[in-house]
Amino acid sequence: MRGGRILKTGRNCFELAEVAQSGVCVDGAEYYTAFYNAALKARDYIAISGWQFDSEVLLLRGDAARKASGEVRLLKFLDSLCRKNPELRIYILAWDFSLIFMREREWMQEIVFNWSTSDRLFFRFDNKHAIGASQHQKFVIIDGAAAFLGGMDLCAGRWDDRCHRAVNPDRVNPDGATYAPYHEVQSYFTGALVDRLSRVFTERWKLCTGNELVLPPGRSGQYLPDACGTLLRASSAALSRTMGQTFVQVREPVKEIRALFVDAIRSARRLVYIENQYFSSYAVYRALMDRMEDETAPKLDIVLILPKKPSALVEEISVGLLQARILSILRKTAQSRGHSFGVYYSASFDQGGEEVPVYIHSKLMIVDDSFVTIGSANTTNRSMGLDTEINISWEAAALDFKLMRSIRKLRLGLLFEHIGPDRHIEAKRLARTKGLVEYLDFIAGKKLYKLQKHSLSSYFEGSDFLKTIDELLLDPEKAVIEENVFEIFSPDVGAVFSEGLRYLKSWITRKKAG
Repeated sequence: MRGGRILKTGRNCFELAEVAQSGVCVDGAEYYTAFYNAALKARDYIAISGWQFDSEVLLLRGDAARKASGEVRLLKFLDSLCRKNPELRIYILAWDFSLIFMREREWMQEIVFNWSTSDRLFFRFDNKHAIGASQHQKFVIIDGAAAFLGGMDLCAGRWDDRCHRAVNPDRVNPDGATYAPYHEVQSYFTGALVDRLSRVFTERWKLCTGNELVLPPGRSGQYLPDACGTLLRASSAALSRTMGQTFVQVREPVKEIRALFVDAIRSARRLVYIENQYFSSYAVYRALMDRMEDETAPKLDIVLILPKKPSALVEEISVGLLQARILSILRKTAQSRGHSFGVYYSASFDQGGEEVPVYIHSKLMIVDDSFVTIGSANTTNRSMGLDTEINISWEAAALDFKLMRSIRKLRLGLLFEHIGPDRHIEAKRLARTKGLVEYLDFIAGKKLYKLQKHSLSSYFEGSDFLKTIDELLLDPEKAVIEENVFEIFSPDVGAVFSEGLRYLKSWITRKKAG
């Protein structure tokens, strides 16, 4: 891959097309506000694909919510748009979730979304994926003119601003519960690439419902403000997918995102910068190992920004142990081969000086400040081969300095966010790719900033308790046992309860359809 273009249609992306305006919303305050304002301009349709939704989640908070002239709660906001515009239709596809995540989900969502709203708001569950997989794509299309795509759902527990304060009265869920600081990224774009994303949605809609969905041609118009998030000065971008193999409706696996990560890492000359919720992908691990072991290539700075710890026990079991092992091997290899390897987390501090870690949920990789990919895919085996995922990528040509500068600006903004504002931080040293890990280690070692060195450990490291489960690989590229994890912990209720919910959902849907 070295010396050539990374993006190759048919290998690591399925569409490379024109974008008129594109960029990145960093954190929920930017994304939710941009989505809210763009949705207000919708005339024909809004199409939303997500892993999770919450009807009562607030799209605007604080002064913005108080100044809003109408509803800011998700479902009531969408319903109000339909009632104001008799031509508008809204389509929502949500993952038909695993029982593992039941406590996180809003109950009876099909009833809430379908029966309490306009008859032009259509909500459907998406379960047409590989056995044991999830529908994890997170994107929004408005009138075929503007789109958002990334790792962020319109649900509880996601909103935060870029300060990530330890305590923020606006960081509250519909039930009144507060939650920890939360970091995320979501792309936006306009242009011809939106039309191709629209086809992704209509293909999944037909797969899930059996019905053709014909969306109107894309409109022109200004759906996004000029100063939306961090602008990427690009003329084109690419879409890549993961889809696990299915057997009922036979479909071969699609592993474009896997190839994308591998190709981008192999092409790296100076820097690999990754932000992700997890890091347990064998393909990504192997690509980094191969690149570091290549004696003919320049030495790398490799920066990983991860959560301090997984957010739940099931995550610690499924990826935590594997992640700790992989990171330890990568660090040792970097040391022995002369590369610089740094793994960090970010944390705010409360009034008592107690650390409050920022939960990293972003899914982003930057290579050499000339390539960036953002999407729903984690750096896990599941996201590389099993779950249904979608990413967008930008790549600068050799002399495309405008895009290179804007990618560097994005990376700098992210680093300043993780470090915290301070006049002693040298922007020039953060902007350089060479020596970046050394400078970040220096900053983290001061213990004066939000950026902290990651311990690379797991709660269960060295324990015999989970050896058997760990060997079953709960983070597979192919379906192994995810569908049965709930039964491992509660074998008496899982299957029966799941089947009961499925029957009830089917009955409700049939009743509404008449």
